[in-house]
Amino acid sequence: MRFFHDTNLRLRPSILTLFVLLTVPVFIAIVAANYLSNERTARDNAESLLKRFNVEAVENIQNVFDPIKSLIRSAAAIGSEQPDFFASKRSVNYLFSILQHSDRIVSAYVGLNDGAFRQARQIDPAVEVQGRLPPPGTRYAERWIDPSLRSAPIDHYIFLDGDRRELGSSEQTTSYDPRARLWYRTAQQSGGLSVSDVDVFAALGLVGFTVAAPFYQDGKLQGVAAADITLDDLSGYLGERRVSPGTLSYILDHQGRVIANSEGARTYTSHAGKVELQHVTSLGNDLPAVAFGLRPRGDDNKTFSFFHGGREYVASLTTLPASFGKKWQLFVITPLADFTSVFEAHNNKLFAFGLLAIVLQILIIYFLSSVISAPLEKLAHKVTRIQDLSSEPTAPLQSPIREVALLSRAIDTLDAAVKSFAAFVPIGLVRELLESDQKLELGGHSRFLTIFFSDLEGFSSLSEELPSQDLLMRVSAYLEVVTKAVNEEHGTIDKFIGDGVMAFWGAPALLEDHALRACQAALRIRSGMAALNTRWQAEGGKPMRIRVGIHSDAVLVGNIGSKERMSYTVMGDGVNVAARLEGINKEYGTRICISHSVFKEAGERLCVRPVDDVVVKGRRSKIPIYELVGAYGLGEEFEPDEAMLRLCRMTRDAYDALIAENFPLALERYREILAEYPDDTVAAEMARRLAVMETTPRVQRQLSR
Repeated sequence: MRFFHDTNLRLRPSILTLFVLLTVPVFIAIVAANYLSNERTARDNAESLLKRFNVEAVENIQNVFDPIKSLIRSAAAIGSEQPDFFASKRSVNYLFSILQHSDRIVSAYVGLNDGAFRQARQIDPAVEVQGRLPPPGTRYAERWIDPSLRSAPIDHYIFLDGDRRELGSSEQTTSYDPRARLWYRTAQQSGGLSVSDVDVFAALGLVGFTVAAPFYQDGKLQGVAAADITLDDLSGYLGERRVSPGTLSYILDHQGRVIANSEGARTYTSHAGKVELQHVTSLGNDLPAVAFGLRPRGDDNKTFSFFHGGREYVASLTTLPASFGKKWQLFVITPLADFTSVFEAHNNKLFAFGLLAIVLQILIIYFLSSVISAPLEKLAHKVTRIQDLSSEPTAPLQSPIREVALLSRAIDTLDAAVKSFAAFVPIGLVRELLESDQKLELGGHSRFLTIFFSDLEGFSSLSEELPSQDLLMRVSAYLEVVTKAVNEEHGTIDKFIGDGVMAFWGAPALLEDHALRACQAALRIRSGMAALNTRWQAEGGKPMRIRVGIHSDAVLVGNIGSKERMSYTVMGDGVNVAARLEGINKEYGTRICISHSVFKEAGERLCVRPVDDVVVKGRRSKIPIYELVGAYGLGEEFEPDEAMLRLCRMTRDAYDALIAENFPLALERYREILAEYPDDTVAAEMARRLAVMETTPRVQRQLSR
């Protein structure tokens, strides 16, 4: 039976029938199946090509180094068999044979254990050597350093053309010692063939890495044979071989720093002979950084996919075999879109057709269902407005359907009842009841709130002077200003007490800044009343001045009364303190008086000045009270000017002397205030009391209304 009560059998079967008759699910299934199938095919193709590229690239990288390694092993073997071979000039032709074996080799050389050095290297005619440009046509150079000939080693250069004919020479003293270079130390430490970390080639001014091998005689190190390959050569290799046009390829070291890249970008810096490689996550392009961060952990040879910038990418991180001698990694990123172009035209046509069919179905369903559901949607909207306590009137709904017409009249009755209820009950409580399933019951709980009392000064005299109708209109205007300000600051009007208003903040809805909101409401009321008084005075009437008291305290809040009649209100000592703060304005001539608890809650946002320490009836200890004169950040009209700020500072100085019981100094300072601000009522009252205290002891005052 519950199913029949919770469902509308007239509307729901109609909508279900429309969806069954139309073929929206069929079109969606066709479009989705084709799209997924094409996407899967493209993904498989991309992953297959990526894996093939990784295998081929790793093999090619090894093929780049393996011949060079073989040449260096041969050179080391010669050094072991003929220890004096590389110390003599007859080794030059052999070094040039290594150099000319491959365009990738930019230098072949040997460093001996006595600091001697012999090298065959390529020359860039545009780069200075020993402070000057090489002779025109220079392509190679023979270089040697023999530290045994002089006290200061001489660095010799013989410049050669492409046929190795001598074009000139150069020499100068040098501090270069091959034994101190990274390639020499790496080979010495490894005891065998090694590939160095990235370093600066001192003579070439280039950045690259070195394949080196030590050679020994009778177990003693005689020297190291080596060949240099620049980073630019590896980057060129990656740039020439791509999986797709949009592919990015990187060779990384074991720490993720970029050794070579397919863009040919410079990814290293050199300072004082020390090379610093950029990490793959610190390049100008954030794509490799994102991909590197999403790589699978624990499986360096696995292909993975990810999204970035609205595009999907396929990537892989492959570690070179251990036999290579370095823990380098091949990092490849390729956009999946490079592989889906052949399917895009088909997918676009299919999607357009499917989208057109779905749009037509939606239009048909919308038209047919709106004929039935439009009246119900309007009623639902009206119920929502009732729940939001909207004050805007809504036109009654006319419907030929009997059930809808009855429901419309019932909702109109509900609207009138809720608006009437909200006029007598705090609107926050009404909203809470509408948004919850709770019943209205007697009871309350303790909560730290801010309580507000306002009253009109001299209302009794004013009521005798004004006609009843004028008095009623003025009081209504005043109460409208108060109500609007309280509602703007999310407060709750408790009750109107003649010309007085009681309100509070922090219930029923919790507010973290309830004290600040109460003070801001008081300042808005002061501003609103100033505008009313200006208008009334222009009409020849007398102004109406308000007094406000604000206090923050733990009080009892809830529904209080009887089952037949109850009121949502607050009770407790804190309410009495707020009411008495409103009354004490009469003693000091102030307009808005707040307690110390309010100052502690919101003082940093308020402009206040201390008034006095007073004793409240029923309490033993004195409490400081303050006059609220402005606020910061609420609006220009509430910002204190320089004169007001100076008055506050002078009042603070006088109050400090008063608290320190230095009454002569306090009296002097209050008189200084009166000399500069003769209309200041607080200073006048305090000066009067202190003058009396010169002859009689100070008597604690009690707040009273």
